[in-house]
Amino acid sequence: MTAYNVVRFRTKPGKEKAFVEAHQKVKLNAKGFRKGSLIKTGDGTFCMVGEWNSMDSLVAARPAMIGILDTFRDMLEDLGGDLGVTDPVSGTVVAEIG
Repeated sequence: MTAYNVVRFRTKPGKEKAFVEAHQKVKLNAKGFRKGSLIKTGDGTFCMVGEWNSMDSLVAARPAMIGILDTFRDMLEDLGGDLGVTDPVSGTVVAEIG
């Protein structure tokens, strides 16, 4: 069953361009990864959406995704509320809208 992960970020002032450029260079060669998109949601705020073949493939790729995050973690602001620099959620598709 198709799964998605969604991660919310906020960049530090002046780091927006570098953050986008870092994502343009990312190569996630994880089994089951279909595609991902970085979405600009506001001034310095972004959301990453990844599409996966299954929840198992998403879970197996978490160490690789954390490794990628570590390459630009210093560009991010703490989101507050004990979240740290990311607000990740993930799950399987329960309804498709078309």
